Amino acid sequence: TVHYAAAGSSGLMALADASELPGTFGVPQSQIRICMAGGVPTDAHMPGNTEDGADQATQNARTMAKGDLAIIVSASGTTPYALSFAKTAQDIGVPVIGIANVAGSALLAAADIAIALATAPEVVRGSTRLGAGTAQKVALNMISTRAGVVMGHVHDGLMVNLHPDNIKLRQRAVTIVRQIAGVSGDVAQRALDLTGYNTKCATLVALGVCVRDAETLLNQNRGHLHQCLKAVSDHTGPKS
Repeated sequence: TVHYAAAGSSGLMALADASELPGTFGVPQSQIRICMAGGVPTDAHMPGNTEDGADQATQNARTMAKGDLAIIVSASGTTPYALSFAKTAQDIGVPVIGIANVAGSALLAAADIAIALATAPEVVRGSTRLGAGTAQKVALNMISTRAGVVMGHVHDGLMVNLHPDNIKLRQRAVTIVRQIAGVSGDVAQRALDLTGYNTKCATLVALGVCVRDAETLLNQNRGHLHQCLKAVSDHTGPKS
């Protein structure tokens, strides 16, 4: 499980990245935890004093277990909530990725992987939602996108593990299957219907693989569509 931990504007950046993982990459919601100081705001009310909640951070962090990962974000690198979360995570044995906008700050010194984002002074002094927050969002995007690629959730720049829960994404799934398999829209749609809109599986079905064999192939290759397509090509290609 990946735990995003932060306060204030940094928490909003972490919340945005974490919340997009299920839809974009099909990451199960159960593998994502959003630990924001004071909780996720639901009414645009975000008190500033919650970032001092070291005890709350400790309590939140104690839900982690070995094998988890903590991504902790703080513009200053000194936010009490962030530092307390990092310390508890490491006491448990959970690795910490620390992201801060001040080099040499306490969070970066404590992190197993430290990412220092050198940003210029804010146009509105002290408003870290601007330059610092933007840099944090870029860094988080890069981390999660790279993770999606490594896990096989991206194929040739396409979101092959997306969760198509609306009209736009269902149409995108059809386009993805069409593009990869080189089939018509009707064939792509039938394959998606047969596989419950599992885009990877549907791509293989569109190429003539039965649903059961497609599922087996994906399991054997840990969900990496490129390897599955190579196996299908090797099996059906011309023999010398």
